[in-house]
Amino acid sequence: MDNLNTLLQSSQVFSHLDDAQRARVIENSMERKYKKDQIIALYGDDWPYLFMVGKGKVNAVKESIEGRKLIVTVLGPGDILWGISFFQDDITLPVSFTAGTNSCIYLWSREKLLPILMDNGRCLWELSRLMVSRMQYASELVEGLAFQSVAGRVARMVQDLFDARSGAPVARNMTLDEMAAKVGTTREVVCRALYRMAEDDIIRITRTEFILTDEIALARMVSQQ
Repeated sequence: MDNLNTLLQSSQVFSHLDDAQRARVIENSMERKYKKDQIIALYGDDWPYLFMVGKGKVNAVKESIEGRKLIVTVLGPGDILWGISFFQDDITLPVSFTAGTNSCIYLWSREKLLPILMDNGRCLWELSRLMVSRMQYASELVEGLAFQSVAGRVARMVQDLFDARSGAPVARNMTLDEMAAKVGTTREVVCRALYRMAEDDIIRITRTEFILTDEIALARMVSQQ
């Protein structure tokens, strides 16, 4: 549990625990390991747990009746999320949680964790702040889906990839289906948008990577409604 202890000490929420409280949190945790794409919890489940990602990535995914997917958020090591019924009885999950890569998570039931949180007001305050940041992110996501064109959303995704690499070439390590799930469309639409950007010399696409060739044009495409 050394990894969990380290993550707790650097966590926005749990870093405010004293040594005894942190030991109780570790004692009451459940470690779970998942293969890539394995389901952690399904949309509609009554799932009264809070979890922290230990290793890998966890996706929160919405899926339409037609089978189209939208990755609402991606969580990495140290990130925290919860089922709504952790806070309120009989409210089911509005998304599914799946492993984006081979992953490990640490899981707490409400019955085990709530007494510890109730003993530490700063932890509860930081958990509230984290919930507000999640709501802000959800609002921005809905705004993008409602008011930004699909091409603009694809451009935003590409811009974020380059931002994460400080403009350096980006490895093509996401499938078209994964890209489509990030922007709420189909793989065919993503493919057309990417190659339209290549035709306009905004990006260059090779067999293994994307290369940014016109940062200003990409930013202009992102800003278009």
